[in-house]
Amino acid sequence: MNTPLRRLSVVVAVLFALLLGSATWVQFVDAGSLRDDPRNSRTLLAELGRDRGPITAADGEVLAESVEAEGPIAYQRTYPEGADWAHVTGAYSVVYGATGIEDALGSLLAGTADELFYRRISDLLTGRQPSGASVELTLQPEVQEAALDALGDQRGAVVALEPSTGRVLAMVSSPSYDPAELSSLDTEAVRESYARLLDDPGDPLVNRAIAGDTYPPGSVFKLVTAAAALETGSYTAQSVLPGPAELDLPLTDATLPNVTGEACGPGDEVSLADALRISCNTAFGSLGLTLPDGAVADAAAGFGFGRDLDIPLAVTPSTYPEEVDEPQQALSAIGQASVRVTPLQVAMVSAAIANDGVLVQPQMVGTVSAEDLSVVEAPEPREIGRAVSEETAAALTEMMELVVEDGTGTAAQISGVDVAGKSGTAEVGDVDGDGEAEDPHAWFTAFAPADDPQVAVAVVVENGGDAGSEASGGRTAAPIARRVVEAVIDR
Repeated sequence: MNTPLRRLSVVVAVLFALLLGSATWVQFVDAGSLRDDPRNSRTLLAELGRDRGPITAADGEVLAESVEAEGPIAYQRTYPEGADWAHVTGAYSVVYGATGIEDALGSLLAGTADELFYRRISDLLTGRQPSGASVELTLQPEVQEAALDALGDQRGAVVALEPSTGRVLAMVSSPSYDPAELSSLDTEAVRESYARLLDDPGDPLVNRAIAGDTYPPGSVFKLVTAAAALETGSYTAQSVLPGPAELDLPLTDATLPNVTGEACGPGDEVSLADALRISCNTAFGSLGLTLPDGAVADAAAGFGFGRDLDIPLAVTPSTYPEEVDEPQQALSAIGQASVRVTPLQVAMVSAAIANDGVLVQPQMVGTVSAEDLSVVEAPEPREIGRAVSEETAAALTEMMELVVEDGTGTAAQISGVDVAGKSGTAEVGDVDGDGEAEDPHAWFTAFAPADDPQVAVAVVVENGGDAGSEASGGRTAAPIARRVVEAVIDR
């Protein structure tokens, strides 16, 4: 063989080796990631050939199920309750993949999870068509309905937790969408619906309760600042704080005013308990300036700020600024500046206080069961850690009761039930860039009964909802929280 032929044979051999290596890489090494890629509709189409397991509420009400379909695809995913549960169930789309619980527990619902391996072997041996597991959530339909009705068409979110277990009792995000629009087998219609939902200025695809753009919490964050003060051991509910009409902010000519424009008490002084009751900005701004460095940040971390959570839906971490100057310390102490939260995080603050200071991991899944009703998974309550001491939790509870009894949260009162709560009205700033500040967000968080907590709730109404610039947490969000609490206590 002459030299040119030898060289050509080497080139051909190298090319064959590269081809075989590439095929091996795609079929074996990269197979898993290609299979799991949400753009791979073949996987979704294959799963639609199986009876995907149902998603139900805590009482067994069906929220998502597979029904037999005509044509080459055996099953279609349907959502009997439509938009009411969309941000919980998510949607199972042959075009865009899965979201919500459909995504988070997708392998269990499809029957392909490792936990179902031996059942798949049994199905193979018996020739039986494999089925996915059923997922029963912790959410209560009557509580979800109360939250939906109370929030109405206003943009915002509601979250309700069981303090001792972390079980999510309700999760509402408004506006919402109908998952059936995205689970249709008409792919062109699905694309049109998805494009319309993406263009909707209300962002209906975003689960405001746990994700998307986080919110400034406003005065509901004063619970964290009060906790930080009490935890130092240098403050009690009766400790006297400065409460002038305006607080001079160091390093700047700006001031921090009270909403009323007046001092919070005689002689420009107010107790910590009364400062929380009437939501005195200057008193809490002063605390932000005088508490030890890192005290508020540590308290926030204890309540779960900065923590990555899966419930099993992924939760956007809430944040407290790492480095702040003195003016920002004052503003952060009242939940402004760059403090940002999810409604779930605010509910977690109340839940930890209600649970004697212990924070429990939020959880949406009650049980996962195989087709034969045997339990595959049943998540147990899991403590994340102690947010505050039992003594601090008791003091905060008494202070929050005063808020509802004779403070900014009287609209959350329930006859015969002691409710502990905190209102908040958060300034938003110029979001649209038109030179004018947006209407404030209205917040309320609460737990009840105060002496035997069954529910902790957080409500946010974006830009004041129907009340607009006239909104406040106590007037706008507190009645919504009351409706949710009543639904839990009456069930």
